Amino acid sequence: MLVGALGALTVQPAARADDADAVAAVITRLRVQEAPQPVKERAQWRAPRKVVLLAFNARGGWQGREKAFAAAAPKVQVVVAKDMAAALAATTDADAIVGFNPDICSAKIIDNAKQLRWIESLAAGVEHCMDVPGVRGRNLLVTNMRGVDSAVIAEHAIALALALAHGLDVFAADTSKGAWNVEHGLTTPMQTLDGKTLLVVGLGGIGTEVARRAYGLGMKVVATRDNKHDKPDFVSYVGLPDEVLTLARTADVIVNAVPLTPQTTGMYDAKFFAVLKPTAFFINVARGGSAVTADLTAALNEHRLAGAGLDVVDPEPLPPDNPLWRAPHVLITPHMSSRSDLPSEARWILAVENLRRYANGEKMLSVVDLAKGY
Repeated sequence: MLVGALGALTVQPAARADDADAVAAVITRLRVQEAPQPVKERAQWRAPRKVVLLAFNARGGWQGREKAFAAAAPKVQVVVAKDMAAALAATTDADAIVGFNPDICSAKIIDNAKQLRWIESLAAGVEHCMDVPGVRGRNLLVTNMRGVDSAVIAEHAIALALALAHGLDVFAADTSKGAWNVEHGLTTPMQTLDGKTLLVVGLGGIGTEVARRAYGLGMKVVATRDNKHDKPDFVSYVGLPDEVLTLARTADVIVNAVPLTPQTTGMYDAKFFAVLKPTAFFINVARGGSAVTADLTAALNEHRLAGAGLDVVDPEPLPPDNPLWRAPHVLITPHMSSRSDLPSEARWILAVENLRRYANGEKMLSVVDLAKGY
């Protein structure tokens, strides 16, 4: 049952024969992980009665999506909340909430939802949810969209690396001034990435796609990942997190792809930048809080780092007077690397499928480890 501004609307389950095939195709393509046990085995689980969709300001492509959620769980009351006031009113007795950041991780909403059992994030990052004491304290089930945006974010990371390697930050500035600057063309350092080494810190969904593309450019790829040494064929070596400094010493490009946790906060500090080759590039498409902004700025200004491509910074938005803006060879995009011209149907297919699974007590997709925070 779908409840919105126009009241209740009963929706029959979708009868499309290709639904299961579409779900299976997305799970396979994105390598989505299924939980080992059915959700009905969780002590907190019960057949849901009410799910609230946090469709604030219709952002994120919510238009017309509500009916699919209602069809996936026809016995569940599906309520659409379009602002904070509506969300607070609707979540008092909700079993689950579905939404994007920052709404889905609002402490005000989570603490208000006394019957809450499940949080479905339509984005991959859930560090703000982990900051809400009630999430771990109540052992809430949290699922995310790990892998959905990996390919496009990986392209953005590679684009930043290529732009810096070929001096496009300099030439873009000349273009904006209408300047045909031969001197810049002769004096701007230019590099090829072919044959160079790229270090992926965090070989998860995004990191794996970065590695795949770097390998396609002819790069040697090394990586780190948490507690695992297994690797795809296009990665030469996978180390543990404590090997980051050792691997960074010989890397020509370092890409940060780790989630933000207490362990990764501030990991790119003065000690880290001190071991890099002065010709290296630092790319961050994960979270700005993993890098110490002042230390990164100093490394750039002192030419101990050849350049930085940043889709994320700390703080966000970066104040106009922050020295990082004026550091040499830095490209900053406003935390938008997941945007593209392609429809994000995979996100909605997985979200709806997870609601169907939850309502039926089945194995959930992309369950967040509360102990790790991702």
